Amino acid sequence: SDFWTEKFEEEIVDLMKEAVELEKIYAEEACPEEVLGMGPDQFKEYVEYIADRRFEQLNLDRQYGTENPFPWMTEQIDLNKEKNFFETNVTEYQEGGQLDWD
Repeated sequence: SDFWTEKFEEEIVDLMKEAVELEKIYAEEACPEEVLGMGPDQFKEYVEYIADRRFEQLNLDRQYGTENPFPWMTEQIDLNKEKNFFETNVTEYQEGGQLDWD
């Protein structure tokens, strides 16, 4: 396509890198201390990992090469996207109120 040029790809990479830096600042502000074994450095790594996944989805080179610090989270997210309702067990139930028939 005419719009998918080398310059356009460079723009995408630059914008994604800027977004990653902003997300890292947010991670530092939102979670300055470690909570339940997860700290700001891990959240920053996760942002880089997710950015690399997005680059790959756009057929662009990975920019960070960061390993996933939360493999369990990604596995859970990916599984939720790929589930076929009819092939899974229901694990989330909404509790209803109790009716009084008197």
